[in-house]
Amino acid sequence: MNRVGIKEVAKMAGVSTATVSHVINNTRFVSEETKAKVLHAMKTLDYRPNLAAQSLRNQRSNTIGLIVPTLPADTSNFFFMMVAQGIQQTLKKNGYFLLHSTNSTEGIEEEIEQIKLFNSKLIDGLIIASVSDDVSYLKDLVGDKYPVVFIDRKPKGIKGDCILADGFGGAYQATRTLIEKGHRKIGLITGSLGISTSRERFEGYSKALRDHDITYSDDRVVIASTPSFDSGYESAKKLMSSQDVTALFIANNVLTMGAMKYLQENQVKIPDEVAVIGFDDYDWTRITAPPLTVIQQPSYEIGVKAAEIMLKKISKKNAKNKEYRLPTKLIMRQSC
Repeated sequence: MNRVGIKEVAKMAGVSTATVSHVINNTRFVSEETKAKVLHAMKTLDYRPNLAAQSLRNQRSNTIGLIVPTLPADTSNFFFMMVAQGIQQTLKKNGYFLLHSTNSTEGIEEEIEQIKLFNSKLIDGLIIASVSDDVSYLKDLVGDKYPVVFIDRKPKGIKGDCILADGFGGAYQATRTLIEKGHRKIGLITGSLGISTSRERFEGYSKALRDHDITYSDDRVVIASTPSFDSGYESAKKLMSSQDVTALFIANNVLTMGAMKYLQENQVKIPDEVAVIGFDDYDWTRITAPPLTVIQQPSYEIGVKAAEIMLKKISKKNAKNKEYRLPTKLIMRQSC
């Protein structure tokens, strides 16, 4: 059986072989309509570019690496799953492949090893939610080899494009909503403040209290060193058993699950005895009793934006680094 070549793809798509090459290698602008014809022809003919040969010719592998953190036995990391979907689908439309890796130990050493592995595969770019605030190690590990786009967490020590949800604004809106409902003793359960995402949500909570003349109290804040189901459970237990809180804002999806487990297990009436607002909106938040009010993050859209920025950085190597903040949204249900 003869191997299908670029000429056959060009003939089916009704374009030149040069246009097919530009679509495959992303070396020149091609209209979305023409690109769709070429990709359709490639799929129909089962044409697979010789990536090794391409890499030698143009020093590109058409492959992007993705590293996100996850926790052992954490089956609820929906946020990064949705982000990865947005990245993968956007890259696929543009003829790129995604190498996806998770940092199961949340350790910087594992992150470094994963990047070294990606480097051996000649990736064209790296999208990463680092476990560390300080990512200056990337200067030696990546240097000018390829662009880096950061997601979810704002890095220190290196310049790069950063795609974030508006955690500050979401936390502020959640806290303000509880205040408008008449609450002044509002507890906060959040992850480690060593991560920019958690710090911003903490700052949004604190600012909302100040703006409404409510005194901040350390006793009403629990900072979980590890954002796990169990730590969410224990954090809710601590606040409900030792503090006179009438409302909870839980700034992390996994922590919210654990906290809701404690409240339901102890038959705490929501919102009569304590009002609750969580962070992130997933199917399980709609079937709790009562359904949970949440701050919805644009997780899929973050992935799409990260992929789009990466593709721009590859085609324009001297493009300036920018920070992009996507808005969050309050989804009102019956828990507050």
